[in-house]
Amino acid sequence: MTEDQKQPAHLARVRAYLERTHLPIIETQIQELPGDASDRRYVRVMPPGKTPFLLLVHTNAFDRLTLPFINVATLLSEMLVPVPQILGVDGDLGILALEDLGDVTLQRHLQRSELDFDGRLSLYNEAAGLIALMQLRGRELDSNRYTPFSLAFDVEKLMAELSFFVRHFLVAHRRAVLPSSDRMLLADEFNALAEALAAEPRVFCHRDFHSRNLMMHDGRLHVIDFQDAQMGPDTYDLASLLRDSYVDIDRAILDRAVATYFDRIGRIEPADFRGRFDQMAVQRNLKALGTFGYQASMVGTDRYADAVPRTLAYLKSIFVRDPRFGRLCDLLATHVPELR
Repeated sequence: MTEDQKQPAHLARVRAYLERTHLPIIETQIQELPGDASDRRYVRVMPPGKTPFLLLVHTNAFDRLTLPFINVATLLSEMLVPVPQILGVDGDLGILALEDLGDVTLQRHLQRSELDFDGRLSLYNEAAGLIALMQLRGRELDSNRYTPFSLAFDVEKLMAELSFFVRHFLVAHRRAVLPSSDRMLLADEFNALAEALAAEPRVFCHRDFHSRNLMMHDGRLHVIDFQDAQMGPDTYDLASLLRDSYVDIDRAILDRAVATYFDRIGRIEPADFRGRFDQMAVQRNLKALGTFGYQASMVGTDRYADAVPRTLAYLKSIFVRDPRFGRLCDLLATHVPELR
């Protein structure tokens, strides 16, 4: 890395980190990695003769005692959930040094590997088992030491995500013109959905548990992007995993993964679970579309374009078979022809 007064601020802080840790500036290679929908930056550091590692570069400085990533990483490690090891903390630079888990997400592994049904099922059973582990150990470790246990999905939070969908997917991305009457009717439907979800018993939720946040490393799945964990419905992480905007998942895999989840939880699947799962999937998929719309219309990236048709197809499949969503489907289909 050569000196450059005009380099981006996050790379200037990476340089400062290398100097602070006495790594050779010129000989050390760095590689910027694709990020997520946040403003965090990921940089792979490859020092000569040493094991590569990652730097998670935040926009601002942070206090290591209050940073959610560190708090939740500690909790997940205590749960025995595989997560990247924290190798160093430089809060004044806004930098965390992390174990490098490589580049193979579950999504990429599924796309690149010639996996048969049993191979794919094994991975989804492993992922469903991790969800069960987080929920079970979450009950045991519930403490005010850990931030997720003091946060929960409530009506206000769920409604904010649904409003984000209207603002950024329908209006900004799809250029929908919504009369006030439609906005009011949509708000009524969304509020009923949010109230139903907020009333469910709460468990520990990763909050973004899908194929881009599961890494294949040393022959097993590792969990990343967990800093926003909080309490929510027991269907939340399963809906994120099995109604994933980035991967096609057939019904047989879904059914078997749900069965694995209940086997690990140690109880029989309740009669109302699939209906509650569909409710959660509707909210999650609408939230995802809001994120995709925001990234397209406000950030100017098309990296989520391929995920939109799949997400809409998941929504349509639920709307077709579940009459509870008939009114919502009619309202949305006016502006989203894929739902007709």
